[in-house]
Amino acid sequence: MNIFLIVLAVFAVFFIIKGVRIVPQQSAYVIERLGKFYSVLHAGISYIIPFVDRVAYKHTLKEQALDIPEQICITRDNVQVGVDGVIFIQVFDPQMASYGISNYLFSITQLAQTTMRSEVGKIDLDKTFEERTAINSAIVSAINDASRTWGVKILRYEIKNIVPPDTVLKAMEKQMQAEREKRAIILQSEGEKQSAVNVAEGQKQKVVLESEATRQRQINEATGQAEAIRAVANATADGLKSVASAVQSPGGMEAVQLRVAEKLVEQFGHLAKQGNTLILPANFGDISSLIATAMTVVRQSK
Repeated sequence: MNIFLIVLAVFAVFFIIKGVRIVPQQSAYVIERLGKFYSVLHAGISYIIPFVDRVAYKHTLKEQALDIPEQICITRDNVQVGVDGVIFIQVFDPQMASYGISNYLFSITQLAQTTMRSEVGKIDLDKTFEERTAINSAIVSAINDASRTWGVKILRYEIKNIVPPDTVLKAMEKQMQAEREKRAIILQSEGEKQSAVNVAEGQKQKVVLESEATRQRQINEATGQAEAIRAVANATADGLKSVASAVQSPGGMEAVQLRVAEKLVEQFGHLAKQGNTLILPANFGDISSLIATAMTVVRQSK
C-alpha cells in the first residue's frame, strides 16, 4: 500500500511538472487540445494538461529582419538589374500566424521578391536609384494587403543594393564624367565672364572717378582764378578809392600834379634810352602845359 502511494505521488509530481510551461518575454505559445486550437500562452508561467494539451507553435513577438535574396529585375527601359533588400516584420496575432498560412516567413520572402520585380518594372533605370523610398513604400503596402490574414505586420522594407550590368555601369560612368566635364567648363566660363565683368566695371569706375577728379580740379581752378580776379579787382578798387580820397583832400591836387610831372619825365627818359630817334611833342619845352593837359584828363576821369 505504501509503495502504491509512493508511485502515485511520483506520478502526480511528474504530471504536474509535465504540464508547467514558462513562456519567455516577447514570446507566445499556441496550445492545441486534442488537436484543436485551445489558447495562446503569453509571457510568464502557465499550466497545460499533459497528454491532452500540447504546444503546437512557438512565436516570437519581437521585430524580425528577413534577408531578401538578390533577384534579377527588368526595368521599363528593358535593362536587367540585380536587386536585394531586407524586410522587417512582427507577429501581432499568434493564432493567425499559426493557422493563416503554413510558413509566413517563406511566403513574405516570395511576395517581397515578386512585388519588387513588379515595382522595378514600372520605372526606368535612371529612376531606380532616385525612387528607392517610393519602391520601399509600395512593397510594404502590397505585402501588408496580402498578409492581413497571416497575423504578421510588415513594418518596413529597405533596398540594399541595385546592381546594373557592367556595360550599363561603364556607360553611366562615362555619362557622369561627361556631366562633370560639362559642369567644369560651365563653371570656368562663368568665372571668366564674371572676371571680364569685374574688369569692365573697374575700368568704368576708373573712368568715372578720373572724370570726376578732372571736373573737380577744373572747378577748383576756375574758383581759384575767380577768387584771384575778385581779389585784384577789390584791391584795385580800394586803391582807386584811396587815391580819389587823397585827391579830394587839401594839397591832393598839387601832389597829383607833382606825381604826373615825375612820371612824364621818367617815361621820356626811358624812351631816350631805348632808341636813337625820339619824337617829342611840340610843346615839350612847356612842361607846365603838358602837366595841365594831363591834369585835364584826370579831372575828366573823375
